[in-house]
Amino acid sequence: MDPIPVLQALILGIVEGLTEFLPVSSTGHLILAGDLLHFNDERGKLFEIVIQSGAILAVCWEYRAKIASVLGGLTHDALAQRLVRNLAIAFMPLAILGLLFKKSIEAHLFKPLPVAMAFIVGALVILWAEKREHRIRVNSVDELTALDALKLGIAQAFALIPGTSRSGATIIGGLLFGLSRKAATEFSFFLAIPTLLAATAYLLFKERALLSADDLGMWAVGFVAAFVSAFFCVRWLLRFISTHDFTIFAWYRIVFGIVVIATWQFGLVDWTSA
Repeated sequence: MDPIPVLQALILGIVEGLTEFLPVSSTGHLILAGDLLHFNDERGKLFEIVIQSGAILAVCWEYRAKIASVLGGLTHDALAQRLVRNLAIAFMPLAILGLLFKKSIEAHLFKPLPVAMAFIVGALVILWAEKREHRIRVNSVDELTALDALKLGIAQAFALIPGTSRSGATIIGGLLFGLSRKAATEFSFFLAIPTLLAATAYLLFKERALLSADDLGMWAVGFVAAFVSAFFCVRWLLRFISTHDFTIFAWYRIVFGIVVIATWQFGLVDWTSA
């Protein structure tokens, strides 16, 4: 097995796992990392989507008891039925808008410079949201209404802009709509399961001509790296939000975005697709 693709897979898997559930944009980081590693062609983009399944599995494992309870209670448990209904409602805006505008977005925004700008703009939104007075009316995902789910789904749809962050858009949207940090974060985790699974399945089918048995080893490395790093990241984030807000992530996004723009402007990094 060629060590270079394996090393690329390991790095990208770790990047995916560490950023998928933080409000810092995994897509943005993967675009930038893929550009630096010269793994940003169609095959690289397919790989980035596939390794998301490793991150999804980490969430499924962390919440395995809750997921099992929901699945087991679908026929008779009102709370389980409500959660599944809310996830379906929240999933639809991103799914519909993604199908309508995905090609246009990929053609114009899947580049380092637009991603860097989205990092900074998203950071300003986080800082603004954190300065507002938080009036919590929803303390648990079980308390969400269908309207809450729709609003969270619309918030998640902003993640179609690379660099915005799917989890960040959902969590910050949740804070603006009156959810507690824990409820907003956990709903973001649960919503990631159908969202990322659908994206992975769709792209695998669409780009099935790019699939090759020779890439299985690379995929396995990326999958495991994404799973392990996402598992620890999810647990860390749940502890972190119990005593902290999301301001630190906003400043990280600003610094990261400025670094990308500066290195591009002064020619320090060859951002080939900027």
